[in-house]
Amino acid sequence: MSTKSERPLSPHLQVYKPMLTMTMSIVHRITGVALSFATILLAWWLISAAAGPHYFDFVEGILVSIPGRLILLGCTWALIHHALGGLKHLVWDTGRGFDLKTIEIFAKGSLILSLALTVLVWAIAYGVR
Repeated sequence: MSTKSERPLSPHLQVYKPMLTMTMSIVHRITGVALSFATILLAWWLISAAAGPHYFDFVEGILVSIPGRLILLGCTWALIHHALGGLKHLVWDTGRGFDLKTIEIFAKGSLILSLALTVLVWAIAYGVR
């Protein structure tokens, strides 16, 4: 008598071909987690403002350094990308947008629009016209 089950195994990542929509779903989850850390960073900055000018200057120095700005750039993109994903889910909550063509448009659109809006926000923040 065989102890091996004859049931099919549940498919996993090695079975699926990576698609844009699947990748964007994963990225949406990652940006949600990243925004938790960004919230801690924001709280640290606000607490430093309340702690006094010397500590605020210290924290501000870290945030305006090149690594700090890269982190803030990533936080900006994560916030915009996650918000656009939330808008997509809001549309889905109405029962619309579930056809494959619309889903693909949402995936490509959220990626392109989040990158463009991030560049726009930083251009406005630094006065680039």
